[in-house]
Parts: sequence; C-alpha cells; structure tokens
Amino acid sequence: MVASIPKLDIDVASAMSPNVKPQGSGMSKNTKDPLNPEFRDKLQFEEAFPKSEKIYKKVEFTTPEGVERTLEIPYRRIHLEDEDPGCEYLDLYDTSGPLGWSPRDGLAKIRKEWTDARLGDFPKAGGEDGKSGPVMTQMYYAKNGIITEEMAYVAAREGFDTEFVRSELARGRAIIPSNVNHPELEPMIIGRMFKVKINSNIGNSAVTSSIEEEVEKLQWSALWGADTMMDLSTGNHIHATREWIIRNSVLPVGTVPIYQALEKVDGIAENLTWEIFRETLIEQAEQGVDYWTIHAAVLLRFVPLTAKRLTGIVSRGGSIHAKICLHTHSENFAYEHWDDILDICNKYDISLSIGDGLRPGSIRDANDEAQFSELKAQGDLTKRAWERDVQVMNEGPGHVPLDKIPENMRNQLDWCHEAPFYTLGPLTTDIAPGYDHITSAIGAANIGAMGTAMLCYVTPKEHLGLPNRDDVKAGIIAYRIAAHAADLAKHHPHAQDWDDALSKARFEFRWNDQFNLALDPTTARGFHDETIPTDAGKSAHFCSMCGPKFCSMSITEDIREYAAKNGYGTIDSAVEAGMQEMSEKFKEVGSEVYLPASELGASA
Repeated sequence: MVASIPKLDIDVASAMSPNVKPQGSGMSKNTKDPLNPEFRDKLQFEEAFPKSEKIYKKVEFTTPEGVERTLEIPYRRIHLEDEDPGCEYLDLYDTSGPLGWSPRDGLAKIRKEWTDARLGDFPKAGGEDGKSGPVMTQMYYAKNGIITEEMAYVAAREGFDTEFVRSELARGRAIIPSNVNHPELEPMIIGRMFKVKINSNIGNSAVTSSIEEEVEKLQWSALWGADTMMDLSTGNHIHATREWIIRNSVLPVGTVPIYQALEKVDGIAENLTWEIFRETLIEQAEQGVDYWTIHAAVLLRFVPLTAKRLTGIVSRGGSIHAKICLHTHSENFAYEHWDDILDICNKYDISLSIGDGLRPGSIRDANDEAQFSELKAQGDLTKRAWERDVQVMNEGPGHVPLDKIPENMRNQLDWCHEAPFYTLGPLTTDIAPGYDHITSAIGAANIGAMGTAMLCYVTPKEHLGLPNRDDVKAGIIAYRIAAHAADLAKHHPHAQDWDDALSKARFEFRWNDQFNLALDPTTARGFHDETIPTDAGKSAHFCSMCGPKFCSMSITEDIREYAAKNGYGTIDSAVEAGMQEMSEKFKEVGSEVYLPASELGASA
C-alpha cells in the first residue's frame, strides 16, 4: 500500500505560465484562487463498487544493477457469494488510484526512486534547452535489452511475460507513456497485443469549468476506468489546472500543446511561432505531461485536399496548423522542427501521439485523399521518432461508416509500421447528436477488435457542449464496453473471466453478485429494484421481464433438477432418454406421421 502522501508543492510559477497574461475576473465561479482551490469530497470507492476492495499484489523485481524492488500492482477485488471453491472473488484491472487522499496533498511519488536511479548524476531531466540530461525513454531501454520497473509493472498488470513487453516496446508496437517528471504515475501500456485502453478528455473552456471541476473529472474518470486522460483546457489558468491534474493523477496525462501556445498569442493563430510553441513544450515537459498530440503531419500541400469536403477540417489542432501554413505560405512548423521536438521527448520520455488533423468530420468525408495522405505522413514521422528512441502512437478518425473501418486499420498497420493506433471512435453515423457515445462505441468496438490499441472516448455532449461529470461517466462506460468487447474478440488473457463470473451469477440467480460484477453496479441494482425492490427479490429465481413462469434460466434449472432426480446425470442424457421415450410412443401408434385425432387418445 502507499505508505505516505507528500504535501503538494505548487508555487506561483507553477500556477501560472510565465507567458500567459493574468485573466482577471474571467475565473469560473468555483475557483477563487488557483493556488488554493476549494476541492469537494471525492466519491468513495465503496459507494461506486459495493463489495469491492482495493488491493495491491506484490511483485518482486531486480534491476539490471541488482537492486531489489517490490512493485505493488493495483487491482479491484469483488467479493462474491459463490459457494464453489476458487470462486469467492474476482480480481480486476484497476485504474482508480490510491484511496484516502486529498487533492490538496497530491499523490505519493511511487516512481521517483526508479527514475532517480536512472538519472545518476543528472538530478532532473531536461533543462532550459530541453536537451541536457541522459536518454530516458522506455524504447531506448527496451532496444538495449534492459527491462525497467515500468516494464515489469505493466507485465504483471496485463498478465504477460516481461520479455514480451520489452520486445513489443523495442519494435515500436507498444508504448508506456511515462514522463520522468510524473512520479505519481501507475505505469500502463498501449499496444495492440495488450488490453484495449480508453482515453478520457477533460479540460476547461473560455465559457465554463474550473480547476475544482477538472480535478473532479480526473478522479471520476479514473474511478470508472479511464486508462489515460487528456487535459484539453483552453480557458483560464491552463498551467495551474494542469499542475493540479498531474500531481493528482495515476493515469498518464496528455495534452495538445498548441492550445496553450495559442493562448499566449491571444488566440491569433497567425501570431503563433515555433519559438512560442517550443517554449510551451518545455514548460509542459517540466510539469510532467506524459504524451503530446502534435499535428505535425498536416502538411501545406494536403490542406487544399479538404476544399471539397462536406465538413472541411474539424480538428482544432489541425485547423490551427492549417491556418498558420496558409497565412505564412510555409510548411507546418511542427513538421519542420520535428527533430527538435524529438530532442525534448527523448530527454523526458514523453510519448508522441501524432495527430490526425485532417480526420473526417462526417461520414461523407471518410477515407478521402486528405485523410490518407496525412496518415502516410504520420508513418514517415513515426520512423524518424523511432530512430531517436521516442515512443509513438498514431491518431485516427473520426467519422467512418462500418464498411470503411477495415481499410483504416489495414492502412495504419502498413503505412505506420505497426505503431499503436489511437482512434476517436470512430462514429459510425452522423444522425444522433446526444447519443454519439453510442454511435462511436459501435465503431470503437469494431476497430478495437481489428487491432486499435486505444480508443478516445466520446460523451453524449459530443458536438453539443462541454461534458459534465455525468457525461464523462456515460462516455467511459460506453467505451469500457467497447474495449472489453474488443479484448474478448482478441482473446486477451483472462478477459472472459469477468463475463463468465457474471453469467454464472446470473444463471444461479445470485442477484447481488450480478449487481456487484456489473461495470456500473449502482445502475444495475437501480434498474432491478424499480420493479422488485424488496430483499426477497434478491433471492427470487426470476426478474420482472419474464416473471416466475417464463424465466428461461429457471426452466433450465428445473430441467437439470429433473435430470438429476431421474438418474440421467446430465441434460444431454435426459434429452436422449426423452427422445427414446417418444420414439417408443411413435412406434406404438403405428409409426404413422399423421393419425386421425380420434385415434390419438392419451398420446396426443
């Protein structure tokens, strides 16, 4: 267990980026002081997951230098009423983070000892130039045959051998986003051979939200099963908001750096330069951002390809880069300075999510020349990153009908050399504003089963507004379903254990276990109790859908009891005996298919 929680140390320099002007009275109603937010009480783990407890399984690990470490791997243990030996509980992959901590204090720095040992004479990675310090990336270590604590941690979490994890990282087929300045992180891995992960987007805007709300969304996302979190803040106190988020996050934290860079030039894209962008990268690297979405593959020559689209360029980052390219009639500065970006990533071990700035924003625009031209450019940038030992994943669409999804997966694997694919859905139809968490989860399950490594969730508010806490939960639950369905299709180790446990509880009418094994126990229990709220209903062999006489599982149970009572042993034996009995009756009536009703008598 986490033994101690250090006091969070946030000074004025951390709370407000030195290049962002104070924004006065524009503060959202809940944040009076960015250095001293008024955090609300965190939802208790036990309230969300009755009969569950947070446990840590210890894994012994020896570093290449011979240092013995004990890694503590988090799980959620669900206690069951199942009487069968070995079925008393089920342990699940867990992202909720340590219990009993206050956002004001921040989380324990569980990785600090690991990274300090690797830094050697360099007390901190990076520096003002973003280049000083040793090579720190997980890919570098993997290529050199070194298994790090992070690799051992994710191997235990996923149920794979550590050497397999190292091999996938070395080949670029998986990444462990893990900035050396994010010691609070619980390491996780993104790759198509591993569990399909989901990302939750949070972040304030110029219109609404606050530091308190964004940290609460982080906690909420982690509780319900998000694997990574992107802070897409575009409103007040971007730097302070992110600082509070990182210090309280066991999840890898990603950003789109151009959003903050744009704020530094008052939102005027034409005034944004490489120097300002680079400055922003180093600020965020020092804070501990684990991965960046950078739309470096939005090239000047690709922008005209979007002119005939129904919905043009729908990516915020993509549109910013396109506008700068057209205004200056020069190439994308992120593409031109890709090697400089790699230098920064290399020294902090920041992973790159190469953005799909030209992704389709409608079904009609799916799989067009603009989209696939950018994807090919992503592949070139991926190879250049690997040459510098920088971890990479590729972002994908977007809005894609079901029949066009396979082409996206095939092209990405081919053109991007099997780097992890990370998609926004995709949405499979455009007709359902308010329900796009469903339209996109359909596409997400499909592309996840085909090999996409991470799915960016979509909430019911997509295209409509900034999501609140309930919207975040709805999006995460929809995407947990999609990701798990994909894991089943990929035959991920132990994925089906959860389904089997719930199905067994359902067949045995262990209602409380059914609720507690559900993705959302409170909702499952609430739906059941709307019609059968009594305690007796928790032991009844039926629900309100079929009632006591038409429950198929109850009828099957009766058949089993009949088979056992009459010595048939199994249902198959009972069926065979019954068929033999009816065969004898058929012979008794003359082996005729049709008989007059008057002759049937008791045989009818």
